[in-house]
Amino acid sequence: MILLAATNRPDVLDRALLRPGRFDRQVVLDAPDHEGRRKILEVHARGKPLADDVDLDTIAQATPGFAGADLANTLNEAALLAARRGAEAIHEADLEEAIEKVIAGPERKSRRLSDADKRRIAYHEVGHALVAQLSEHADPVHKVSIVPRGQAALGYTLQLPTEDQFILTRSALVDKIKGLLGGRAAEEEVFGEVSSGAENDLEKATAIARQMIARLGMGDAAGLPQWGYRDPSPYLGGSPIQFQRDCAEETAREVDLEVKALMAASYAAARELLHTHRALLDRIAGALLEHETLDHDAFVALVAEAGVGKRET
Repeated sequence: MILLAATNRPDVLDRALLRPGRFDRQVVLDAPDHEGRRKILEVHARGKPLADDVDLDTIAQATPGFAGADLANTLNEAALLAARRGAEAIHEADLEEAIEKVIAGPERKSRRLSDADKRRIAYHEVGHALVAQLSEHADPVHKVSIVPRGQAALGYTLQLPTEDQFILTRSALVDKIKGLLGGRAAEEEVFGEVSSGAENDLEKATAIARQMIARLGMGDAAGLPQWGYRDPSPYLGGSPIQFQRDCAEETAREVDLEVKALMAASYAAARELLHTHRALLDRIAGALLEHETLDHDAFVALVAEAGVGKRET
């Protein structure tokens, strides 16, 4: 008799279950790589009419981190979008919209925002995008939008890596923090004060900075030892990005000070980039207010016209 079982919490299993003769064969099903995503897309695309402009390899490249269920959902959403348009086939635009819906939630064009709020949101999102575009190690900007999505997002900046990322350098992580803080930096640069719109950005940036210092040995004062461990119960009320302290009070203080210093330096760098390229910030924000959404080509074209900070994409 062969008994199969599956779990997404192997850390809480009794060790007796994993002894030889029990569940002694373990198969880890991680998120698929580029080739795996393409093959999964081919499976779920069967029976669905795809237009000639659809390239599943391109869709696989644009969906790093997607699990099989996410990819199946993407194709189903694309089919629904095509059906609503009365189209006879699924086009590339349907799949791109479906990817954004899976990542950021459905569009909520019914949500009415004042002109002042739309202007602030536009500068906030362009701040994210422009800092990323001007940072050497940041992921390329795929789309910038001020169309509300999901439960809380009043705008969004979508960055997609050009390939699967298995390790990240310190420079890449710092550029991620800079990009996350770019929205708040743009608000302060333009309006002279900040808003509550950066709450989620600060949460993510702080989590990356704390992981760099406390777990990855990328700090100076904290040194090489790991000074924390992941919350062991992310499905039981905890957050998967929280860490439990595992050090003395003085060490914890040094970690906190170094995290604070890293955040401050990254914010200052983002602010300096936006201050230096303020005219470009205004130009892109104006275009975003006019069109509500800028795709990769439109955004890169605006940056290229200014002749500054052009990145190879």
